[in-house]
Amino acid sequence: MAGRLDGKRIAIIATDGVEEVELTQPREAVTSEGGQVDVVSLEDGELQAMNHDLEPASRIAVDRTAAQVSPSDYDALILPGGTVNADRLRMDPDVRSIVKEVFSTGKPVGVICHGPWTLIDAGVVEGRTLTSYPSLRPDLRNAGAEVVDEEVVTDEGPDRSTLVSSRNPGDLEAFCAKIVDVFAESADRGSDRRATA
Repeated sequence: MAGRLDGKRIAIIATDGVEEVELTQPREAVTSEGGQVDVVSLEDGELQAMNHDLEPASRIAVDRTAAQVSPSDYDALILPGGTVNADRLRMDPDVRSIVKEVFSTGKPVGVICHGPWTLIDAGVVEGRTLTSYPSLRPDLRNAGAEVVDEEVVTDEGPDRSTLVSSRNPGDLEAFCAKIVDVFAESADRGSDRRATA
């Protein structure tokens, strides 16, 4: 039986300090529907995932580095949380460039917990509606976003990019279901556009 994301490539951008379940559960959700996932990080090798920011969890293999990839390589993007992970990613120019281009080309993005920090530094949250871990909400408002406190929020931007956001690991079931829906719908829209071109 064909998966809803067969043939689609998804990048999960993460580095040391990523909240383990916020990487592994979305990865399982999209791969179970046929999506091909690359873990994109700042350096080759493995990254150190964490539980609750403080406890070391598994080491996760890196497929490619941010300097090696192009947004055109992927159909969708996932940004998991973890305080240290998000703080490191937001400072990286390659990561910021990838995020900015993914939004500008109308591809869907899933972001959870502290992940929106990177969106702020990439300059893509102004006018968008999203949620996040509570401590980030003032930063999001200051960057021009409308912030709500909901399990999962879907926002379609003027650039046609669909942004799915959630607050914390407790929202993962809803987050994973929604990113699969949105990534599949985006793939269908892309097929429709190509068929009429």
